[in-house]
Amino acid sequence: MNRYGTPLTTGFFLISAITGVALFFHWGPGAFHPMHEWLSMVLLVPFALHLIKNWTSLVNYARRGTLYIPLLVVLASTAYFFLPQSSSGHAGNKQVAFMLVPLVTQAPLSQVAPLAHMDGGMLAHKLSAHGLTVTSEDQSIAQIAEANGKNTNDVLAMAFQSGGHGHQHGPSEHDHHDEH
Repeated sequence: MNRYGTPLTTGFFLISAITGVALFFHWGPGAFHPMHEWLSMVLLVPFALHLIKNWTSLVNYARRGTLYIPLLVVLASTAYFFLPQSSSGHAGNKQVAFMLVPLVTQAPLSQVAPLAHMDGGMLAHKLSAHGLTVTSEDQSIAQIAEANGKNTNDVLAMAFQSGGHGHQHGPSEHDHHDEH
């Protein structure tokens, strides 16, 4: 524990810091996002080892009262990300996108399709071309995902994937209805 806790904490922190900065500035490959999330979770193990190793020092900080102010500063620094969107249109940590995803996944395809520059029939055809069973434009992405044993986010990604099946120059609404 003494031998590996601090070096592993340092190593995983560096990965978390580098990928976090890259994500913030939209640099680097797409692999940075899952790498940042998963390896930050892995960081918890050596962090726990580091805490165990330095427990006496931590308790001494608490006894002297020098632990509480830094912890309050850290806690207060998170508050911005929980604030509602301001009138200027800015929100912390992409809150708007997170609020919209449930709306998009619960709405009928006929209402979601214009967001992908197509009509409901075209979107249904596009999802069908990905091997999903779509019975109606009135189905939501969440319903289609559940009926096909898929993750809702995967079906959402299929719907908004550029190129490939069913983009603007895909079959017309009439072609889709003639197939039934």
